[in-house]
Amino acid sequence: QVQLVESGGGLVQPGGSLRLSCAASGNIFRINVMGWYRQAPGKQRELVAFISSSGSTNYADSVKGRFTISSDNAKNTVYLQVNNLKPEDTAVYYCNVKGVSYGASWSGYDSWGQGIQVTVSA
Repeated sequence: QVQLVESGGGLVQPGGSLRLSCAASGNIFRINVMGWYRQAPGKQRELVAFISSSGSTNYADSVKGRFTISSDNAKNTVYLQVNNLKPEDTAVYYCNVKGVSYGASWSGYDSWGQGIQVTVSA
């Protein structure tokens, strides 16, 4: 079982910043990729950024230059530093972690956080 706990959301003025955190716990053998998605009401969920086990990163065009994804492997934690926030960044942000878990047998996992609200408004 792999659980994700997100934190760091909130209400921010345009141009403000937040640091979102997502901590994974449980029977983690390996993490292959950690990423962040977001979904605004009435809109489709979209990939924001991800980071692989090798450290490679990828960003949605809409956040390039403003958001930075990073990880602390010792803590099984992924972060999303969100800077220069715009109203269109308002959404529920979901952490996603994929990898291999251990227990009675090895198995792949694809875990999601509970979602945290980021609201950008004056």
